[in-house]
This record gives sequence, C-alpha cells and structure tokens, in this order.
Amino acid sequence: MSKEKVQFKSNVVIRFAGDSGDGIQLTGTQFTTSTALAGNDLATYPDYPAEIRAPAGTIAGVSGFQLHFGSDEIHTSGDLCDVLVVMNAAALKANLEHLKKGGIIIANEDGFDEKNLRLARYVDGINPLEDGSLEEYQVHTVPVTKLTRECLKETGLGVREMDRSKNMFVLGLLYYMYNRSMDPTINFLQSKFSRKPEVADANIKALKAGFAFADTTEIQHGRFEVKAAPMRKGTYRSIMGNQATAFGLIAAGERAGLPIYYATYPITPASDVLHELSRHKNFSVVTVQSEDEIAAVCSAIGASYGGSLGVTASAGPGISLKTEGISLATIYEIPLVVCDIQRAGPSTGLPTKMEQADLMQAIYGRPGEAPLAVVAANSPADCFESVFEACRLALEFMTPVFFLSDGYLANGAEPWRFPSARDLREIKVGFATAKDCDNGVFLPYKRDERLVRKWALPGTAGLEHRIGGLEKEDLTGNISYDPENHEKMVKIRQRKIDNIADHIPEQALDSGPEEGELLIVGWGSTYGTIKAALRQLRDEGVDVAHAHLRYLNPFPRNLGQLLQNHRRVLVPEINNGQLVRLLRDKYLVPAIPYNKIKGQPFAVAEIKNKVWEVLNSLEN
Repeated sequence: MSKEKVQFKSNVVIRFAGDSGDGIQLTGTQFTTSTALAGNDLATYPDYPAEIRAPAGTIAGVSGFQLHFGSDEIHTSGDLCDVLVVMNAAALKANLEHLKKGGIIIANEDGFDEKNLRLARYVDGINPLEDGSLEEYQVHTVPVTKLTRECLKETGLGVREMDRSKNMFVLGLLYYMYNRSMDPTINFLQSKFSRKPEVADANIKALKAGFAFADTTEIQHGRFEVKAAPMRKGTYRSIMGNQATAFGLIAAGERAGLPIYYATYPITPASDVLHELSRHKNFSVVTVQSEDEIAAVCSAIGASYGGSLGVTASAGPGISLKTEGISLATIYEIPLVVCDIQRAGPSTGLPTKMEQADLMQAIYGRPGEAPLAVVAANSPADCFESVFEACRLALEFMTPVFFLSDGYLANGAEPWRFPSARDLREIKVGFATAKDCDNGVFLPYKRDERLVRKWALPGTAGLEHRIGGLEKEDLTGNISYDPENHEKMVKIRQRKIDNIADHIPEQALDSGPEEGELLIVGWGSTYGTIKAALRQLRDEGVDVAHAHLRYLNPFPRNLGQLLQNHRRVLVPEINNGQLVRLLRDKYLVPAIPYNKIKGQPFAVAEIKNKVWEVLNSLEN
C-alpha cells in the first residue's frame, strides 16, 4: 500500500450493528482491545436489546457497539459515527440516524435480501442499497455471508456454524482499514476455543480473509491511520466499568486486610461484577449467588457482622427489594457496600438501557430515618476509585454506603492506568477489644469524636451485646422504646453521616472559573459529555465552569459556596431531575434542570446547545 493512500485522522467513531446473534458485542470488544494496544485513547458504548434472542432480522433484535478512539483525549463514545458497519437491513434502518452526513457505510449485502428487507419493514420492492436514498453517504457493499462461506467451505462446518464467523470477516476488514494488528484477536480466539480448535481455526481463517479482501480490493481507496495518544507513563489496559468495580472491591479488601463477601442475585447490568469477582477467590473473595435480593443483602449483613466486608449489588428493581435490609444495617451501624448499577426504569423498565434515576432511592429510599453515604463513579475506570472510596467510608464510619454506577459505565470501556498499591489510600478498621470495656462492661454504642462506634466481632470475650432491628438505647445498645432516646439516636446517626464531610475532599472545579456566569454541576456518567462540550466551548471563546460530584451524601462542605459564586447553575441528568432537587433543597439556589430520559447518554451537541440557551437568557 503506497504511503499516499494513508489518510491520517485525529479521531474516529465506528458503530457496529447487526442481529443480537451476529456477535456484534464481541466484534466491538475485540476492535477495542486491538485499538487500546495500539495506544489510542478510547471510549465505548455497547447498545444491545433486552431480549435474549429477539426475532432475527427485526429492528427489535438489533445489537450495536460504538467505539470512539483517537490520538488525543477522548471523553465520550461520540455523538455521530464516521463509519457504520451493518450486517442486515434492520441494522441499517435502526442506526442510520447515528451516522454523519458523508460518512461511510459498510453493508453486508447478503443481509439485504427480500426476507431481511421485509423483516426490517421496508416497503416491498425497496432496497436502500439500490434506491438512491443513501447518496449522501459513502456506501460499500460487501457479500460478507457469501465470502465467509466460501473461505470456510473446506472446513467441514455446516452453514450455520460458518455464518457464526462472519463477524470475524468484518473485523478483519476493519483491521485492514485502520491498520490494526490481528494478533490480539487470534490469541483470544485460540484461548477461547482451546477445546474446539476447529471453531478457533474457522474464526481465524475468516478474520484473515476479511483482512485480505480489504487489501485486495483496496476498500476505501486506502487506509486510515490514527496515531497513539499522548498518555501518562505507566501500564495500561482496556477496562470496563464492572471490571473496575470488581477490582476496586478487591483492592479495598486487601488494603483493609479483610475478606470480601459479595452476595447478589443476577440482574442486568450488574451481573458482570459477580462474574469478575468469582475469578479472584485467591484474594479472600467469597461470592454467593443468592436465591433472591433479600437473601443477598441479609447474608452480606451477616458477613459484615462476622468481620468481613459485606457487599451486595443490583440495579434499581433489586435495590428496592433490599431496602429493609439496608435499613437494618443502618440501625446496626455496621459496614455494608451497596452497588447500584442503574438502568432505565421504573420496574423492569428498559433493562439494557442506561439511566441515573436511583439517586433519590439511594439517599431516601428506606423505611424511617435511615441516613447513609452515597458516592458515584464518573467513568468506567473511575469505578475502581469510587467503589474503593465507598468501601473506605463504610469501614471507617461503620455505615452502609451506596456506590452508584450505571449501564453506560458498566458496559463501557476506556484505557486504565494500573495504580500502584502505595498510591491507594489507607483504610483504617476499628475493631473493639476487651480494653474498650468500662469497668468490665462493653458499651457497643459508645462513640468516638466522629460519632462512630467500634466494630465488635461476635465471639470476642467480654464484648457480648444485643443486636437487632429494634431501636437501641444510647451506649448500651439495649432495646429501648423511650421517645427521647429514639430521637437522640436518630439525630446521632444523621450527624455521623454529616460528619463524613469533614473527611472527604472539598469540591474542586473540573474546569472553568471559580466565579462566573454559569456553573454546570453533574454527577455520574454525564462527566465525559460535559467535559467534551465545555472543551469545545472554550475553543469557541466561552469559559463555563464545571463541577462533577463524586460525593452525593454528604455533599462536600464547600459546595454551597461554589454554587453561590456563579450566577446560574445548570444540572444535566439522565433522569427527571433528582440532583437538582437536592441542591435546591439544601442550598436554596435556583438551579436549572436539564433532563434526558431516553435510555441514551447526552450528546455533546445537546449540552452545548443548552449552555448557549442559558447564556443567551442571561443576556436578555
């Protein structure tokens, strides 16, 4: 390939789409791995249907995977894609709106036969690849299914087995276009199908055939080159949010010197945390798939009572079932980490789509006055640090702590720089001993200056005490129905959580002036989109401040002053307005909500347009 035919790009967005049985997620993940190894910064967005296997060829069954990679800093998976790869007519119909005008379409022409066109609900006799409707795009049709079968015809595999390799043909084609090495995928296939070498060989053969086809036909009239991004020195890997969450829990257990007990019931999109943790039992991790959500939280509470760090996880519907158990841990005042990997609701809702709608549930969703701490991650890699911090707060303040992630972070991926053990914050665990007795009597609810009680392990001589869900008498922990004592204990438990604000960092601005016209306050997975939008606005001469909250209860102690320093406060959320209500309530600021509830993340353009709208209203 001549040097002149290589086109250099600073960043590219590719979207793969096809039936849920076409291996789209695997294709996207493998391209992501190869791209990460090439040194590009990246962000991904898997977008798949809720049905395990929707009818093949229908729009309901379309699975997508979007990848944004570049030679500079990448914060989002991209608003619109430069390249759309579609395996059939339904995939094109469902995803064409995500392609830039003038963008590239690579279509499996075998997926546009009469049957597939009918299933995708195109008008009889209309084929979008032939009717001129795609003239504003660069369309490249490839008989992927036919070519895959042709290259595998000597393998002895049946037609169905051969067709399962067509995603590898497409992947090889893309590897050629973007100058990616096939070696990581070949190694992956050999490992994954080590017991089925004929399957591994078929997929590798299809991968190489796709690469060779692109080379022979010179698809795209050349190749694209995206140089490596400048990044801090260190060892990197591509990591998904649920993987990072699992690693963060393991790191916290190691730093605290405690075993991790993780009990859960499978639910999308939280299940992969269980899958990852189950692979690391050598780090004193016990994983339990319970019979239901209630059993999961109760067994985690029992594990914490016994001296482990109890962790449970779910999405919104499962968290609602855990609420009584979480309230029990609150009155016990023992450590418990609750991982809420949010999804679109209510009820079953849109189980494979993302939403930030559980914030109010995390802060208030329990019977009685049951305060606890809440932290939220802002990126897939940040899930590691945020859940580590959730564990630290739970152990050092003897309280349940919510860790909030969501489907966008859980399934998304980005490069992650391995931390060093010495960089991890110390976690101090305060176990009670016989020395904590007063004249031979142990007072389980005697507190330190932070209002935190000691952790009394069962079976420790001299530390016998009552436990249960009934109200505790101050100091002794005995059952008490006294009205004055109940109010006192409720206030103490609240002040203990409030005191956490003195032991977390003050809120810093991610960017922008300390005082000014507009401050954007975000939390969770809106981080990358807001950051990218404000970077573009700065290039246009508009400097807007941005604060992104990790600590949602309690808020950082300087947050109120930060809000007052700006004329307007804008709060973008993937819900119907939850953080904005909390800010209005606590700080009495007229914060402006900006809400999206479509199971999809904000686009950079949406944030920019809203910022301009608010700034223009200030001028008027």
